Amino acid sequence: MSIDRGGAGPVFKRRHFGNPQVFNVIVTNYVVVFFGLMLFVNSKHHIHWFFWVVMGVLAAYNVFMIYRHRDEITLVSIIAYIIGLAGLPLIFLMV
Repeated sequence: MSIDRGGAGPVFKRRHFGNPQVFNVIVTNYVVVFFGLMLFVNSKHHIHWFFWVVMGVLAAYNVFMIYRHRDEITLVSIIAYIIGLAGLPLIFLMV
């Protein structure tokens, strides 16, 4: 026996559509830079050459993801992306 709601939809509607793709790119940038620094920087603060290879691949990933999701990019997401990129050098100071 089921209760008829008179054609009403779900009681609670989902009001968001997930994270914007730029947010995922920013998080990926921070994770890759953080682990790259942990793996490729020694105690004398010498950066191994492979770290720059990883950063090049990360830059190519950024370009690809922004190109792929260019229809979702707004002024707010551009500002968030620039602030996110500006914060990446702060990780260098933490290491």
